[in-house]
Amino acid sequence: MEEVLAAVGPRLRRIRRQRQCTLAALSEATGISVSTLSRLESGQRKPSLELLLPIAHAHQVPLDELVGAPPVGDPRVRLKPVRRGDSTVVPLTQQPGGLQAFKMVIGPTRSTPEPRTHEGYEWMYVLSGRLRLVLADHDIVLQPGEVAEFDTRLPHWFGSTGDAPVEVISVFGPQGERMHVRAKPSDGT
Repeated sequence: MEEVLAAVGPRLRRIRRQRQCTLAALSEATGISVSTLSRLESGQRKPSLELLLPIAHAHQVPLDELVGAPPVGDPRVRLKPVRRGDSTVVPLTQQPGGLQAFKMVIGPTRSTPEPRTHEGYEWMYVLSGRLRLVLADHDIVLQPGEVAEFDTRLPHWFGSTGDAPVEVISVFGPQGERMHVRAKPSDGT
């Protein structure tokens, strides 16, 4: 950390000089005294956000450039699919607890429903294929674009209809958190 802070002063001086800006002109643009700017550049004063933000604004550079932040790495998230029988589950959330999101691809095998119950609340959106959902006394088939939302304390089971794989996005809240889908009202309402 000390190395990073020690490099800020020389970087401030270099950026100011590249822009052919004097300490007086920078002082006028930022409201920071010439002596404070000089001490920052020489390393006699530690940089703080209160000082760096107006300097970054005056020079029209990102704060990262002033402090020499490391370049941002590859932004892609490397998802790790989990295979369970004829299904592939891809966790879409990384943090434990709270709402959890998954993408599921359930193979086209016909299974005998074995409804189960557990704490929580589930929201499911069918991307492709047809999803069979057995929920308490209901046995329904969801098409692409359809959504189901239910309390998982009700006996439930879901899977493919057996004709083809089904691809689903699922959001599950172990403490009963609920997803709410906002839909544009139809023209008739």
